[in-house]
Amino acid sequence: MELALGQFQRCGCLTVWKRICPMFKGLGIAICVVATYVSWYYNTIIAWSFYYFFSSMRSEVPWKHCNHSWNTPNCTSFADRIELIQEAANNTGNMSRTINFSHYKLANEEFFENAVLGLDKANGLEYVGPVKWEIAMCLLLVFTIVYFALWKGVKSSGKAVWITATMPYVVLLILLVRGCTLEGASRGIYYYLNPEFDRMLDIG
Repeated sequence: MELALGQFQRCGCLTVWKRICPMFKGLGIAICVVATYVSWYYNTIIAWSFYYFFSSMRSEVPWKHCNHSWNTPNCTSFADRIELIQEAANNTGNMSRTINFSHYKLANEEFFENAVLGLDKANGLEYVGPVKWEIAMCLLLVFTIVYFALWKGVKSSGKAVWITATMPYVVLLILLVRGCTLEGASRGIYYYLNPEFDRMLDIG
């Protein structure tokens, strides 16, 4: 409704409610306050996405192995787990290598908690740790993009919608093409299109 009113009146939330009824001007101010609060936490999540995006452009993604400064002794990589499972699958063999799975954390989990959030440097709510400058720069980039998407009002936000509305479909199409070119994709599509309905009755 707010978007429709804004497009119809060609103005922002502060002015549109004043035009409808001057008594509703406070409603427009409340909408701005709520949008500000939402932008702070939601833009932080988008900043994490930007950080992951930039980190994935390296020759090797940093959450693949456990040889980084933010990793703990309990870190285990996905490749280590697969290798250990393959060793354990041979029941007649001698397992000469073990991994402590009681308090383990995956490398990608430690990357998010320690490298992105910096939880290893935090000490409760009293001391949340130093500023993560990489995340701060990503957050600044997000707010800059939001500013330039909205700085001319409804006209510029309408142009931004062309990108934000079509981008998910473009990404899904890219993922679909990539998924169809992977090994075993035809078998997965076959199982997807030919479900075994009798298995739904099997509750054991």
